[in-house]
Amino acid sequence: MSELPLPVATAAPVAAADDAPFVPPRWRWVRKHPTLIVGGLLLVAVAAVSIGAPWIATFDPQDIDPLARMQPPSAEHLFGTDALGRDVFSRAVWGGQVSMIVGASVALLATFFGVLIGLFAGFVRWADGPVMRVMDGLMAIPGILLAIALMAVTRASLTTVIVAITVPEIPRVVRLVRSLALTLREQLYVEAAHAVGTRLPVILLRHVLPNMVAPLIVQSTFVAAAAVLTEAALSFLGVGVPAQTPSWGNMMAEGRNFVAVAFHIILYPGLLLAATVLAINLLGDGLRDALDPRLARQL
Repeated sequence: MSELPLPVATAAPVAAADDAPFVPPRWRWVRKHPTLIVGGLLLVAVAAVSIGAPWIATFDPQDIDPLARMQPPSAEHLFGTDALGRDVFSRAVWGGQVSMIVGASVALLATFFGVLIGLFAGFVRWADGPVMRVMDGLMAIPGILLAIALMAVTRASLTTVIVAITVPEIPRVVRLVRSLALTLREQLYVEAAHAVGTRLPVILLRHVLPNMVAPLIVQSTFVAAAAVLTEAALSFLGVGVPAQTPSWGNMMAEGRNFVAVAFHIILYPGLLLAATVLAINLLGDGLRDALDPRLARQL
């Protein structure tokens, strides 16, 4: 009788690396930078609500209804009403426009003037000392106090608020640009451009500024967040935008006397302000990690 062949033990097949689930590059990038995505989406949502205020607001932000004063949130008034019967939701939505305008304007102006002054101090050696001493003097004064002083000698308006907040933010950008300029001017490609007779403006535009874009973008986000907070603080103290203008700072200033009986008047503007600043800071952190991977690994 013939013998049956014995079964041979075989190892279980090992899954090849190619059998791993494929993740599209875009989703890998999203998973790698979650703070950038979350901050960007949150900021876009706040900006969309603010821009769409004429269509989203359910009431005119200036309409006064004494019979409906300090009502709690309801189906008619989503965020309730304030001490004058004005709809808090409508005023909060319109107030977002002030914060968005101030944040974007201050970031652009501070970056523009900071780049000009910082490059001047970094590449014109005799001007470095005097310019930076002036910047140090401005930074020695707390930004909110300097803004209050500037508002005290001007007329209250949105434009003067933007100018008053921009001035204290310029030195921070100047110091960043100057430090980058001092490093870049020693690079071989910049020295080679000098050696062949390239004019300084051309060197700055072709070789220096492109290498400053990433840190300047990140710094601009932090300037915008600080500007939104400073505008709300100035309005809360009564030296910001005119009192009749719907802004989160004005709303919280008007509601601070009614916290015990109508907490919603100050709650919702405060939450929107916190969400906006958080979104900008998350966006800045995400941009820093995405634009400078070496720094992200160090952190």
